[in-house]
Amino acid sequence: MRELKILSGRANRGLAQDICGFLHLGLGSVSLGKFPDGENFCKIDDDVRGRDVFLIQPTSPPVNDNLMELLIMI
Repeated sequence: MRELKILSGRANRGLAQDICGFLHLGLGSVSLGKFPDGENFCKIDDDVRGRDVFLIQPTSPPVNDNLMELLIMI
């Protein structure tokens, strides 16, 4: 079985931590932020090559920001 990696956006990190606790896994490291012009950026700090990766990112309000963050993480 391949190793699981769970990553989270900023919309609901608590949910991601609860899921990781239930599965006895550590939450993966992701650097998220905004450039000076307002665009989002994402850098996945952990090695995800060859792993099954799950992204936890609800699209609740503000929908545009949360959805863009999810799409950039993909």
